[in-house]
Amino acid sequence: MLLAVMVVAVGSAQNYIVINSETIFKALPDYNKAVAELDSLAKQYQSNIDKAYKQVENMYNIYMQQKPVLTENAQKEQEDTIIGNEKKIAEYQESVFGQNGTLIKKRTEKLGPIQKLVFETIGKFAKEQGCALVLDVAANPNVVYYSPEIDKTQQIIEIITNQK
Repeated sequence: MLLAVMVVAVGSAQNYIVINSETIFKALPDYNKAVAELDSLAKQYQSNIDKAYKQVENMYNIYMQQKPVLTENAQKEQEDTIIGNEKKIAEYQESVFGQNGTLIKKRTEKLGPIQKLVFETIGKFAKEQGCALVLDVAANPNVVYYSPEIDKTQQIIEIITNQK
């Protein structure tokens, strides 16, 4: 009976490896350069947005100072201008940082090919090693322990860096 359980356990054992995609990506100069460019671009966009909101805030402060001497029509006109500018800024912000925004498109453009290379290399490596499963410990916080012998992160990094 014990022998049958052991045979079933061995027969159903799967070959798998562990990788850390975060470590792999951080080891790639092209990835780090692209991330730095995207971060810089995001800061520029945010700076533009902050400046625009500061201008609207200044418009509002001037309006509040002048409000007592303005006619109702003039008040309404300035309020509409301020609200309109706020809406334009919010639309611009969405066009840059939103789900289909400029920054997401740039991110896909710059990081997509690198991600594709990494994931294709991991898949090819896994197939060559006869692996049925690849666990990414960077994306899985529930992994409590794994043996360093099954961590193939460094081998993946070496394969990718030798391809270039």
